[in-house]
Amino acid sequence: MGSVSRGPESVSRGVRRGIGVAIVVFVASLALVACEEADGGASGGNADLILTGGVVWTGDDANPRAEAVALRGARIMAVGSAGEIDAFRGPDTRIVELDGRFVSPGFIDNHTHFNSAGALLLGASLLDVADADGLRARIREAVERMPTGAWITGGDWGAYEAWAMGSAGDQPGEGDEPFSPDRSLIDDLTPDHPVLVNRWDRTAFLANAGALDAAGADCSWEGVECIDGEPTGRLTPNAAARVRQAMPAKPMELRLEEARAALADLAQYGVTTIHDNTPPNMFAVYQALLDEDELTTRIYARPTLDRAEHQAALGLPRNFGSDFIRLGGFKGFVDGIMGNSTAMFYEPFDHTGGFGSWRDMMEPAGNMERLLIEADAQGYWPQVHAIGDHAIDTLLTLFARVEEVNGPREDRRFRVIHAQHLAGPETAARMAELGVIAEVQPYHAIDDMRWMEERIGPDRIRWTYAFRTLDEAGVLLSFGSDWPGTNAAWYTANPLMGMYAAVARQTPEGEPEGGWVPEERIDAETALRAYTVNNAWAEGMEEEKGRIREGYLADLVVLDMNPLEVEVARLQDVQVMLTIVDGRVVFER
Repeated sequence: MGSVSRGPESVSRGVRRGIGVAIVVFVASLALVACEEADGGASGGNADLILTGGVVWTGDDANPRAEAVALRGARIMAVGSAGEIDAFRGPDTRIVELDGRFVSPGFIDNHTHFNSAGALLLGASLLDVADADGLRARIREAVERMPTGAWITGGDWGAYEAWAMGSAGDQPGEGDEPFSPDRSLIDDLTPDHPVLVNRWDRTAFLANAGALDAAGADCSWEGVECIDGEPTGRLTPNAAARVRQAMPAKPMELRLEEARAALADLAQYGVTTIHDNTPPNMFAVYQALLDEDELTTRIYARPTLDRAEHQAALGLPRNFGSDFIRLGGFKGFVDGIMGNSTAMFYEPFDHTGGFGSWRDMMEPAGNMERLLIEADAQGYWPQVHAIGDHAIDTLLTLFARVEEVNGPREDRRFRVIHAQHLAGPETAARMAELGVIAEVQPYHAIDDMRWMEERIGPDRIRWTYAFRTLDEAGVLLSFGSDWPGTNAAWYTANPLMGMYAAVARQTPEGEPEGGWVPEERIDAETALRAYTVNNAWAEGMEEEKGRIREGYLADLVVLDMNPLEVEVARLQDVQVMLTIVDGRVVFER
């Protein structure tokens, strides 16, 4: 099996005018798509595609296993034994003999940053770079991918210098002095590309000659390092901000190329829907790809919570849109992240003495409560980032306040995004009582273990990434990736690595023996359900996707091994052989 072609606000008069215009155009285009989708039934006739002779895990409690699946158009036509499904074979039906391979509903990722992933995949990802050879290699590769004249930005070099990638927390990265490159390393590679890249913590920046020239930066600027009267390319954050002002807006064609790179990455890992943290300018990108039949994953778009009022002003209900692009929940923020020690805790960080920090939405006092109450009153589903134990408890109190003010309602599906560090099992019990979803990303656990104990100590890590505690308390587990990660780490979009992380709680090399906080390991089927059935429910589409059931959207993935039966260590080796979205093969190995 080889790769298939990509074929796939003046809402409140003057406030964020650009957002409103984008949404109005987007709404009009979605109305047309919705009309087209009304004809996408699955009944009658012969199948377009049959998968047969495999192990079909349906996620459907009424019919948990099958041997074969028939697809017609964008829908699942039938599920059953090989003999039953063979009745739907026609002269033009494509037959895929599975030879015992495993079939699952398409993976749904609960947390992506699609635009950032595309920029890193097409541009320069430097997270694991901490030497001259590595920097030159990555910049050279970016030059080969990027159109002439495009700026190469970001990068986040040195993220794994302090603690090595793949470390279980006992081996600091090599080198005492942080990598500090100058432009002599990249100027010869980038005559046609201005470059402005940065260290992961944004304390140091590197500009090439092209970027310096474009900004008119020279030794008279404060924050421009010079030797013998010549800029070295090393910049302070303030100087880099001035250089950034010279950057033109990213052209649409470049944004589309980034998106295509991101879509290809998702397709190879069997991801058929993403719950994406979506900036306003991405709606036009998604719609352009859909118009050209190139959108190969479904988008559950999540603007920020402070924009819910603009969707309400347009009269748009929750989950407005099409099967491919849907305005979903709204993302809020309570605290910071573990990568820079700004997650909010009751007790201070061991290495800094700080307690973390509240995010802007928490200010002024009462602002987050207002945002949540207003969004909920419109029937929207707030989905809010909270990482530290103090932050999670604070958010749960706010969710309870929303119900107190707006009254009980059966259709609330609030989420705690990340939910990384519980104060204890009582927090999980409270989440279950409130009916709150735990939107977690398992790969965080096996990456963050590099430095977690150093930061919060051996006692508090007991309730870190407490997947089993949450599950046993009755909290719905929703899994995803946080792809492509933060400025401190790269997170793969591969759901099989996420499953491995949740089941093994070990680095890819198998450390530590027995798993990190092994009490919180879960079984593979619970993890698979968290990537399929549970995520469909979390987005309110449980009657359309997340299971292999007649009439459901034809989003499926074929794996070369059964992830429910392989040894735990081999979960990370399971490969996607076929990805099907809307009845169409979008990846084939």
